[in-house]
Amino acid sequence: MKKINLACIVDDDPIQVFLCENYLKMSGLIENIMILRDGKEAYEKFKAIFLSGQSLPEVVLLDLNMPIWDGWQFLDEFTTIPVDKKITIFILTSSIDKRDMERAKKYKEVSNYIVKPVTMKTLKRLLEEVVN
Repeated sequence: MKKINLACIVDDDPIQVFLCENYLKMSGLIENIMILRDGKEAYEKFKAIFLSGQSLPEVVLLDLNMPIWDGWQFLDEFTTIPVDKKITIFILTSSIDKRDMERAKKYKEVSNYIVKPVTMKTLKRLLEEVVN
């Protein structure tokens, strides 16, 4: 079975991070997990990984509402990195605002918009789409 080498959770909520990390592990589809606490930290880490020639995460679970940089700021800056491989970004947020959902569709990197709390079943289905 094909697996995702690296998935990244970008979220400042320790409970959501705990749930997502455990769901990723239980899915059996993820080799490694990176956890970052805000959009700026994620952007800086991804940029450093890219500049060093290492592999960026194949899947990113991105919260929108975080301190320092929110998910939108991350997306705006991340799209400036000339990445040559597909990175699948799933927005996981508490926002049910239709404007946020529409805005997410403007980013080609965003594959899905999931309102928290995410379930194991939903996350596994999304990961299976990535590996197949």
